[in-house]
Amino acid sequence: MDYLKSALPSQIISERGSNLVVINPGSASIRIGLASQDTPFNIPHCIARHTKQTEGNVIDQMLNSHVVPEQHKEREKAYNTIASLLKIPFLDEEAPINSFPRKMGRVDGHNPHIIRKHLPFTWTNVYEEVIDSSVSLETSSKGETGESSDPKEGTESKNINASEIKFKEFICGDEALRISPTEPYCICRPIRRGHLNISQHYSMQQVLDDLHTIWDWILNEKLHIPRNERNMYSAVLVMPETFDNREIKEIISLVLGELCFGSAVVHQEGIAAVFGNGLSTACVVNIGAQVTSLICIEDGGALPSTGKTLPFGGEDITRGLLWTQRHHHTWPQIRTDVIRKPIDLLMLNQLKETYCEIKEEELDAIAVVHSYEDKGPPVSHKIRLTALNVPPMGLFYPKLLVPDVYPPPPRTWFHDYEDMLEDTWHIDFSRRSDMADTFYPNVNGGLPMWESYPIFSAKPRKEEKVGLAEAITNCILSTGRIDIQRKLFCSIQLTGGVALTSGLVAAVEERVLHAIPPNEAIDTVEVLQSRINPTFVSWKGGVILGVLDLGRDAWISREDWIHNGIHVGSSKKYKDSYYLQAQAMCYMNS
Repeated sequence: MDYLKSALPSQIISERGSNLVVINPGSASIRIGLASQDTPFNIPHCIARHTKQTEGNVIDQMLNSHVVPEQHKEREKAYNTIASLLKIPFLDEEAPINSFPRKMGRVDGHNPHIIRKHLPFTWTNVYEEVIDSSVSLETSSKGETGESSDPKEGTESKNINASEIKFKEFICGDEALRISPTEPYCICRPIRRGHLNISQHYSMQQVLDDLHTIWDWILNEKLHIPRNERNMYSAVLVMPETFDNREIKEIISLVLGELCFGSAVVHQEGIAAVFGNGLSTACVVNIGAQVTSLICIEDGGALPSTGKTLPFGGEDITRGLLWTQRHHHTWPQIRTDVIRKPIDLLMLNQLKETYCEIKEEELDAIAVVHSYEDKGPPVSHKIRLTALNVPPMGLFYPKLLVPDVYPPPPRTWFHDYEDMLEDTWHIDFSRRSDMADTFYPNVNGGLPMWESYPIFSAKPRKEEKVGLAEAITNCILSTGRIDIQRKLFCSIQLTGGVALTSGLVAAVEERVLHAIPPNEAIDTVEVLQSRINPTFVSWKGGVILGVLDLGRDAWISREDWIHNGIHVGSSKKYKDSYYLQAQAMCYMNS
């Protein structure tokens, strides 16, 4: 990373990054911040809107499926396979309830009998107070004339009616996840399993409206960049490999159109991760909350044939933790529901991040969990968590992580080319008075780039049904060159929050080495240590790419996008390509 340090002293980042907003959207969270910041804001990527409907408070719960008996058997078989490797009892060899095994591992080197208490989460206040302007003016007038405004002096009745309590129209981020399911709100996640969350219950326009509201709220409330000043800022979009060109186009339209940034550039998440760690070549394994993506990078460029997507992530490990505890009867008799009560998912994520790790022998801990019922205060329960090393091993044995919750969005939106065009041109956008009519796509104008896009640009990335070790091995071997294979097997980079799991690095090295076929001349596997928090490494890479300003022609100005779109074959050409190296819209498809 020395060359980056010499090229990017803190002064340059501070100067050039003061008007760069780096945005790294994900399924569960969005990393966003000014390039001049050391770390970004990491905000849950969701919104809760006030609704009068009474059926379902989480829009995606209608898409979830029930675990069938065959999946139960496969999950139990995967557990026993993992138990054999970790040298712990099988499911039918449980230790006595409420007793500790003779050999009990320590979590993070601490005594397992020491309880680490987490403060309980609190329900979000969903009401806003609207002050009666006439009463406010009256009170102000009395203050200016020196008259008493003490409510005891005859104004008590006025103060009772001085404010009107009403529901907030929408709530974003962490507060949205802490809303009681009894409140009249519907929680929406505009990105799910690595794609725009478009389904029969959640239209494209609703998804884009929610993205706009969330990002606009963050820009106003967190970054303090009002709408009328955003034309002086540029956006660096660090986009996941799972996104395809259609989705990228919609995001650029959002950033340059609705959010009013002056210019924008798109960078691939895998490439940004390499730059963020000061590397040029690596096999990037991004283990996110809902999806895991892999891509090999050589000399700063992506190798498209190596791209793979695994349909599981950190939230699946969290659900695996709950299943494990319930199966061992260590979980209290409380209504823990990660779907209807996202606050339960927050609690379970906290437990997973604190206690789960990968190591041999039995791993138990005493913990305090909380139950959240209706709008009441949280109730504490002291319990023994067991088999804490099993859930993260689900990365290597994904049948343990049954994908019954939040399955990938239906992909019919991308399969039919004519439907895609019709959806693009005839969408009913809400007009804004400050935007030119040419911004809104229609039959006679707007975004002509898409007229010449071939059908394959709409294909979603293929998902693999294998474990992490096999995926990494297949990813690297698909390069077909022994020299780059040896280099990549010694340059595996783990990113995403799950990469912080204790013991994961050693497990990846061991299991990838065993997954390499014996006829391959590879005998060394190494996972590189991340120089910064792996949760933010791709965002940091976006900062570096934005500040280094590689290929200024890659930036798209708001004026060009709104008035002209992108014309293939024009003097300023943005085209489909199999490589994304600081060139907007050169997004990889497979």
